[in-house]
Amino acid sequence: MKKVKLEYIWLDGYSPTQSLRSKTKIVRDFDATLDGCPTWSFDGSSTEQATGRSSDCLLKPVALFPDPGRKDAYLVMSEVLNPDGTPHESNGRATIEDDDRDFWFGFEQEYFLWNNATNKPLGFPENGHPAPQGPYYCSVGARNAFGRDIVEAHLDYCLAAGINVEGINSEVATGQWEFQIFAKGAKAAGDQVWVARYLLERTAEKYGVTINWHCKPLGNTDWNGSGMHANFSNSLLRECGSKDIYEQVCQAFAPVIEEHIEVYGADNHLRLTGKHETQSIDKFSYGVSDRGASIRIPIATVENGWKGWLEDRRPNSSADPYKVASRIIKTIKIVPEQYAYVSNGNGRQHQAGK
Repeated sequence: MKKVKLEYIWLDGYSPTQSLRSKTKIVRDFDATLDGCPTWSFDGSSTEQATGRSSDCLLKPVALFPDPGRKDAYLVMSEVLNPDGTPHESNGRATIEDDDRDFWFGFEQEYFLWNNATNKPLGFPENGHPAPQGPYYCSVGARNAFGRDIVEAHLDYCLAAGINVEGINSEVATGQWEFQIFAKGAKAAGDQVWVARYLLERTAEKYGVTINWHCKPLGNTDWNGSGMHANFSNSLLRECGSKDIYEQVCQAFAPVIEEHIEVYGADNHLRLTGKHETQSIDKFSYGVSDRGASIRIPIATVENGWKGWLEDRRPNSSADPYKVASRIIKTIKIVPEQYAYVSNGNGRQHQAGK
């Protein structure tokens, strides 16, 4: 009777930034399907999700991946539920209104590889700073690229796990890197980002390196912060072929700046200053190819006849992709009904300017 390791992964209740937690369950005769993963429980009083007198919380499996780092093992991304089966208040995934998977998301996850001995990014001297940023973006060579062995190992793990990672690159600051995840369906995108984060943390453990997810770990200096740019589309954006509709969608974000910033990651005021390719945290703007705007309209969307996607550049590196996607979907769904889709018998057809 074969035994298999199931690594249950979930988000704790810490605020304002949740952390990853995991524990291993040994099962027998596992059929390698999500349905074969039983609901499990954990002590919520140790994760800021319950009191000591009533501490059980449930782990509901939502996504399954082969574990590339262990033999006969799987990674089980899980939602946290209350004992009665309702979503726990820390469960951002349960707030996503995308049951038909019409929304597609691509997240650009930036982070710093952090040297625990110096409490600075990899590549920083023990005293002072390295040369100013500029030569580090997409760099090669030991003078400018730091931690590539960790990053490459993580990429291989993601690919082996079946995560739809789209690429990696070194970023503009020393020791700063990025990976990109794309998925059809907001929940699936969030699942994959969180499991990729988990694999990165576990990979870095082997090298004695910490992953610093903070959006501005170098404080008020002339070094870029870390973001998690959210590229998104739905049928409307992918098929409309209308500049007017794109502007209507972008304008829907203007009245809800605070609602978005609330879930776009802690300490974002340190990053969204209007400098270093950001818009100020209290302002909203959009523009074609404008990396200093709140929302960038990619040039590829324009060149494709206004059929494509948008990029919200405000979410930071520590934001919860579930909550980011949930808020973006809520905002787009308030776009006026005259831009809705209706069936014409041959598929979905757009009503421009009804």
